[in-house]
Amino acid sequence: MYCCGMLATVTPSHTDSLARLGHALSDPTRARILLALREAPALPSELADGLGVSRQKLSNHLACLRGCGLVDGAKEGRNTRYRLSDPHLDAALGDLMRLTLIVDPDCCSAGACRCA
Repeated sequence: MYCCGMLATVTPSHTDSLARLGHALSDPTRARILLALREAPALPSELADGLGVSRQKLSNHLACLRGCGLVDGAKEGRNTRYRLSDPHLDAALGDLMRLTLIVDPDCCSAGACRCA
């Protein structure tokens, strides 16, 4: 792949990492969990209460985020405190939030995305 006259190396692991991040961010609850974990590691009960979602729903989203490799947990007795799995993820999420995108407001309305 060439970019600006230079050879850009894109490996399957780069593509997979971006796809996993995209999948995680495609759900508003998962995006909110990632943003909350940017602030500080948290127990699932703290996240559920802070985000106003059921503990079961939060547990399912955490399982997805763990599977994508974006969060990990540290045992604290019978509980697990979750955090972002890589410090670079904190910076990447911050960079993404600073983006200003000009989008077609009808493009992805009612789940009918014409981008694909």
